[in-house]
Amino acid sequence: MNTVLNFFILIPFIGFFISLFIPGKKELILSRTAFFTVGLHLIGFFVFLGFWIANDQKTLDLKDIVILKTDNYEFFIDFCFDKITAVYFFVGASLTFMVTIYSKAYLHREIGYKRFFNTILFFYLGYNIAIFAGNLETLFIGWEILGITSFLLIAFYRNRYLPVKNAIKVFSIYRIGDVGLILAMWACHHLFHGNITFLQLKNDELISHFLENPTIIGAFVALMILLTAAAKSAQLPFSSWLPRAMEGPTPSSAIFYGSLSVHLGVFLLLRTYELWEHQTSVRVVIVLLGLTTSIIASLIARVQSSVKSQIAYGSISQIGLIFIEVALGFENLALIHFAGNAFLRTYQLLVSPSIVSYLIREQFYNYKPRLHSFEDRWPKKIEYSIYLLSIKEWNLDKLMSFILWKPLKQTGKRFNFLTMNQVVYLLGPTYAMGLFCLYHDDILSPTIRHYLPIVFSLIGLIMVIKSFSERRSAFLCWTLIIMNHFWIALAISFNEHFELSDAHFYLSGIVISGIIGYIALLRLKKLEGKIDLNQFYGHVYEHPKIAFVFLLACLGLTGFPITPTFIGEDLIFSHIHENQFLLALITATAFIIDGIALVRMYARLFLGPHVKTYHDNPYKSS
Repeated sequence: MNTVLNFFILIPFIGFFISLFIPGKKELILSRTAFFTVGLHLIGFFVFLGFWIANDQKTLDLKDIVILKTDNYEFFIDFCFDKITAVYFFVGASLTFMVTIYSKAYLHREIGYKRFFNTILFFYLGYNIAIFAGNLETLFIGWEILGITSFLLIAFYRNRYLPVKNAIKVFSIYRIGDVGLILAMWACHHLFHGNITFLQLKNDELISHFLENPTIIGAFVALMILLTAAAKSAQLPFSSWLPRAMEGPTPSSAIFYGSLSVHLGVFLLLRTYELWEHQTSVRVVIVLLGLTTSIIASLIARVQSSVKSQIAYGSISQIGLIFIEVALGFENLALIHFAGNAFLRTYQLLVSPSIVSYLIREQFYNYKPRLHSFEDRWPKKIEYSIYLLSIKEWNLDKLMSFILWKPLKQTGKRFNFLTMNQVVYLLGPTYAMGLFCLYHDDILSPTIRHYLPIVFSLIGLIMVIKSFSERRSAFLCWTLIIMNHFWIALAISFNEHFELSDAHFYLSGIVISGIIGYIALLRLKKLEGKIDLNQFYGHVYEHPKIAFVFLLACLGLTGFPITPTFIGEDLIFSHIHENQFLLALITATAFIIDGIALVRMYARLFLGPHVKTYHDNPYKSS
């Protein structure tokens, strides 16, 4: 039965691949391709589920492909199937099937009809890779696909200002969650001395051997997993991204942010439960986080004027309760709660346009005064204070801006003196000196050799922070991002066992993507004359092919699973030692800011209102 798991990944991939070659005007063929892909998947699930139940519901595990293996490292794709996968599969397939039927008529004659169904099928592929993942490395592949499809669907109305800006915000929060997952993978590699599977986590003897006593690295893994889960499931302090994600079409809002994607944080906690179940302090933190989020999200939901925002915060509140159930060990209850919340929120979002029109009519013809609520029993000062805080969504957006984005921008602006010439003539010789130190490290004292990797990784981090705030030159921004990867490769090269072939493997994807992106920028400059990053230009309207090629180049630089760099990133972290926490943190942060900078760059060049006045220019408000 294990080999059957491949087909559950293969079917969505074939459906997505076929949809790419269907002309945009063939709406019926596009919708039927999605319909039959998800329908066949759902039927296959029920047949497989019957056989699985008949075989005593044993956990299935398939080590499918070993992509890279060295003396000290192995990267392999692993799939598993158990009760958790079964529930997430049933909910995901059922809701995607219904949404494809709904979208056929809802998006009829929409300009992005083909783009929508391509993205939905790509999302469905990533979702299945994530829920069938048998280890963190495979899970990360699906995780990355879900992140980019989220960005594309929120920015579906790409000639408007707010959808594009909110898409960048959501993707940025997702990348923060990626820091946690990357560092958790790094710590697990050192904790278990290899890439461990979720099936091995169920081995009590193995887990008790490594987590026999509370250790710093064990608590660190648990907290990084919690950070990732909180960011993905919009728990505090990341809750504000979910209502912003509702800028996309109603079907994508329903399937992504009402039901499937937003519950993957819960899935991650369930999958890694054995890693932190004996750490009482971590379980207490999860309970407090879920309870606080549930209370605050409920209060915010009660004062929202937008029906989508009400549903979003209602969903956040319920997910907070599911976090509590997982932390208390109620796995079955959490799965039932997930299924019920997912179906309810999808239904609410799909009928929300009809409900709004109905309520407007009722407001005119059957007015009813506001009923008393439990808040009316509170002292008026407390009631009004909480009301104002809830109206402002507890200033969560400002909090994230104050803690993260403003410091990054201000730090980047301190390096505004850097120009393309200075980067080449100043940092080029510095990099050559670093290579000299690498190949003649015997002349270096142990202290200098110990700190050089941190210094070089910091230089890479400074470059990517500068690219994050760069607005004058797209070419400078692109060059800084590429050079960041070269500095990281140089920093890790000082660690033993990281051979030259490993560095070449990692940088091969960077070089290819960098060249393709540079050619795309040159072509755009030739056609448009000026390409800075001061505003959103909307060039995708006239240059869709260049936009698509540049998007692929951006994905390649972010470590998306289309180039060897994706495996190379994991390979790099496997060579960062357990006592090099600062180096791991700097490297992970550089990777994350790198992705945010690239998406901002793509969005400013190709998305947003048309810069040319002879095209329709929508208002900033969507």
